Amino acid sequence: MRVAVIPGDGIGKEVIAQAVKVLKAVSNKYNFSINFKEALLGGAAIDVTGVPLPNETIEICKNSDGILLGAVGGPKWDKLPGNIRPEAGLLGIRKELGVFANLRPAILFSELKVASNLKEEVLGDGLNIMIVRELIGGAYFGEKKRIGDKAWDTIAYSVPEIERVTVKAFEIARKRAGKLTLVDKANVLESSRLWREVVNRIAEDFKDVQLSYMYVDNAAMQLIRDPKQFDVILTENMFGDILSDEASMLTGSLGMLPSASLGEGNVGLYEPIHGSAPDIAGQDKANPIAAIMSAAMMLRYSFNNEEAANDIEKAVARVIERGYRSLDIMEAKMKVVGTEEMGNLIANEVSKFQIFKKI
Repeated sequence: MRVAVIPGDGIGKEVIAQAVKVLKAVSNKYNFSINFKEALLGGAAIDVTGVPLPNETIEICKNSDGILLGAVGGPKWDKLPGNIRPEAGLLGIRKELGVFANLRPAILFSELKVASNLKEEVLGDGLNIMIVRELIGGAYFGEKKRIGDKAWDTIAYSVPEIERVTVKAFEIARKRAGKLTLVDKANVLESSRLWREVVNRIAEDFKDVQLSYMYVDNAAMQLIRDPKQFDVILTENMFGDILSDEASMLTGSLGMLPSASLGEGNVGLYEPIHGSAPDIAGQDKANPIAAIMSAAMMLRYSFNNEEAANDIEKAVARVIERGYRSLDIMEAKMKVVGTEEMGNLIANEVSKFQIFKKI
């Protein structure tokens, strides 16, 4: 298995190192090998090459089976023009790889309910919501222009762009609770009306999945009022960006949440959804769980190794159950640990689980 490792900027280097550590532990356990190859992207790439996405990085990624990516950006590069800022490298690699479906699970462990801003009666025994966001279309990639005191960004989608991410979302919903909610703004936007037409047509091939529709402003409210009503949410790029960040805060910390960006093939881009947090970089304070859970998603979606992915997720849950916390999820009577120790604890826990071979 060939894995491109892109540490990125700020705390990216620290948390990705822990994800690699856990991947090595699980590969040793299941006796498969991973060839890690490091590459530059974002601010780190600008400092060395002058551009946020070097050609060498593109080649390394395209010749990999999966990509593990840390956060990019920071105040050091904020004054650069938009086309050479670190974030341009992130958008660029998504486009180069053709990863059109961004999977963002919002998972709240029952032991961490105190870290959420919602009341316990709303959270119940925890949350597990999957947001499927279209990733390489819409306003972020549409025509942009500024003339004098006027500027605009174009939301543009084609039927094939909507079809491919919709099929992914239905397939995921079929394997979960069988519920899919399309979030749009079809009462105002023509692009949203096209989304509804396409999704409604594809739903005919997924009769076992319950389909519903919701306007984005109502969805933003419902995520706070009654998040347990959702299982899989499908939406376009900008709405997905906003709603997935909102959903992440239901879990108490951005440091807990992974993501996967998938295309037609097996090559996927896996990254924690938090930022580079330059204010705590290099201080062993960052929570590596989102990066480690992203590695689990890579095992599941790119390498089709459900057992190894489950072991990582169970190890994370076990460490949390034992009372270990990073600073962002710390609570009374728990034991605070740094980035390195959290990674060690989870890697050690992975090694403890017994392998059950199918007969």
